[in-house]
Amino acid sequence: MAEFGFGQPHGGIIQMAYVVTDIQAAMRHWVDDLKVGPWFLLDHFTGIDPVYRGGASQADVSIAMAFAGHMLIELIQPNDDHPSVYRELLDRDGPGFHHFGIASTDIDGDVAALTAKGYTLAFRCGVPTGGEVAYMDGGTDKPGFIEYIEATAGMDATFTAFFRAAQGWDGSDPIRSMAG
Repeated sequence: MAEFGFGQPHGGIIQMAYVVTDIQAAMRHWVDDLKVGPWFLLDHFTGIDPVYRGGASQADVSIAMAFAGHMLIELIQPNDDHPSVYRELLDRDGPGFHHFGIASTDIDGDVAALTAKGYTLAFRCGVPTGGEVAYMDGGTDKPGFIEYIEATAGMDATFTAFFRAAQGWDGSDPIRSMAG
């Protein structure tokens, strides 16, 4: 099975994500207490043509990403009260684990396969690195959503750059802009 530049296999889990109420405090916790960084922060993200549970989405979130070993950790903070897959978790359970991210080379096929298993498509949108993401909801008995992340050259290049920044990171410049 082929690997991405950051060492994870195509079709495998490449990310674990957590919803937080204060992304700055959450990043500080990961930096200070867990020695994970540097973090790459995007202050506002709505997605390209976002669809939440069948309707247009207006939700805005902040996203931060950093590698812990070969696993990409994502922190997500809702910036408003618009309905979203992130707000759902906060309203139901409070902050915590949100989803597993899986690289997909056939996002439509992967969505169809999980739909056949009883999952529902909760959120889908385009992303700046090219391609799309799709969040699949398996119900409250599952440990979070499954997010399919379309495996594009842009996704691989971006995540590989984050991975390389984490290798041998000396603690300097712990929070960086995702925009560059």
